[in-house]
Amino acid sequence: MWIRKSFAAALLSIVAASAARAEGPLSAIDWLSDSVATPVAIAPSPTQSDIATSALPDDVTVTELGHPSPDAVGLFPISVTGLPADLWGSSTSTELARRFRSERPESLPAMQDLLYKLLLAELEPPLDTGPEAELFLARVDTLLSLGAVEQADALLQRAGTDNAEIFRRRFDTALLLGTEDQACRSMLSLPDLSPTYPTRIFCLARAGDWDTAAVTLETGRALGVISEADDTLLATFLDPDIADATLLLPTVSRPSPLVFRIMEAIGEPMPTASLPRAFAHADLNENAGWKAQIEAAERLVRSGSIDPNRLLGLYTERRPAASGGVWDRAAAIQKLDAAITAGDSGAASNALFDAWTVMASAELEMTLATFFGPQLSNLALTGDAAQLAYRIQLLSEDYETAALLYVPDNQRDRLLRGIATGNLAEINVSDSLEAAIVEGFSGSGIPVRLRSLTDENRLGEAILRAIELFTAGATGDRDQIRDALTFLRTIGLEDTARRASLQLLLLDRRG
Repeated sequence: MWIRKSFAAALLSIVAASAARAEGPLSAIDWLSDSVATPVAIAPSPTQSDIATSALPDDVTVTELGHPSPDAVGLFPISVTGLPADLWGSSTSTELARRFRSERPESLPAMQDLLYKLLLAELEPPLDTGPEAELFLARVDTLLSLGAVEQADALLQRAGTDNAEIFRRRFDTALLLGTEDQACRSMLSLPDLSPTYPTRIFCLARAGDWDTAAVTLETGRALGVISEADDTLLATFLDPDIADATLLLPTVSRPSPLVFRIMEAIGEPMPTASLPRAFAHADLNENAGWKAQIEAAERLVRSGSIDPNRLLGLYTERRPAASGGVWDRAAAIQKLDAAITAGDSGAASNALFDAWTVMASAELEMTLATFFGPQLSNLALTGDAAQLAYRIQLLSEDYETAALLYVPDNQRDRLLRGIATGNLAEINVSDSLEAAIVEGFSGSGIPVRLRSLTDENRLGEAILRAIELFTAGATGDRDQIRDALTFLRTIGLEDTARRASLQLLLLDRRG
């Protein structure tokens, strides 16, 4: 099998250990900071147009010896992911980049996990890989769209800093994670990277060189390379006391990380709830209020970008001071945790229903399963509480063990047991969704709609397409679910197929 559970553990260890203006075709993100000035290529004069500037033939890609392509950079080797090193096969960088960027972050957790595996895997680069690192940038951009800033930052650190588009993203991840001083030092020490005027001013001020920062701002004004909005913002940042009191700060609805940090520095922090997921990391630090920290953690847990245990720590940090929303979830988790710790099955039964209700309302059922799934088997629950505990356990990593220990007494629970154990023989179905899942587990071989990709040695693309099919099928064509499951099981991704099917039946994610 290609998928190994060691990958999930490795991903969580990386996450736990790491505590807007995109231009050009390389980025699908419209909020990146304009931090690095890309040198403008000067066309030869007419008198030089016929003079050869190189003895190399056209269309030759040159890679510096000793420096692997960023497209090959990953956090996890094949010994952890179980993926074949040549997964990309004959796929082009452009097509892989397009498929990564088209993935939807609201997919089921099992499909999110598979997507993360592909995003973070250390694999051989595509055959057409070049210095522009198109696939690598798409992987980083996809991580950022998921809110996986820590993972993106780890990839960027490994890729090096000599590529302007790579460093641009590295600078922004540092801003979002609060490590901008280190990024500024790196930028100012690299002669091959030319920071834009706002970035240079920001970094000079962060380094304590306020006078040079002020002179640089004046120079930028004189050259006309600083916008009026940036001028007002930077002037206020450098000296709020002498800034013209009549100047109004610019209204920014979709800030870059640089503008976001400057607004914070001048005492005008921006709420992150309406900003892209990546900005939620700014609310995870201790300077944010407890409620803001919980809301940010919940948002990031939903996209699989942080360890759920981080959210558990926040839920149990102190006693809720109010009711409603996050306070109800914190109170319910604390109540259930206390009952399970005390081994009180009666109290746990009541607390379990309350916790499931409030967590399901926020689409955080998987977090509940991660927290308490394994512990529920130690309680003497009966009736409806035992059935709910069984279904919660099916959403945990120990789903197969839970299924083998539980004796189902209705058709739906028998179906769930069959999926968890991979044995769906003689299982009755009641609707088209259940039928599609059973057919997916009964079929074999590569479905027609994915066969051209596998025949052309584009297996990685086929996996990305299967994720897309399953996600779309949850709200539409059930045949897409069937084909995705058959394909995943055929290529050895049995665990993903089982978990995704269980989640589809147990979570309300069908639109």
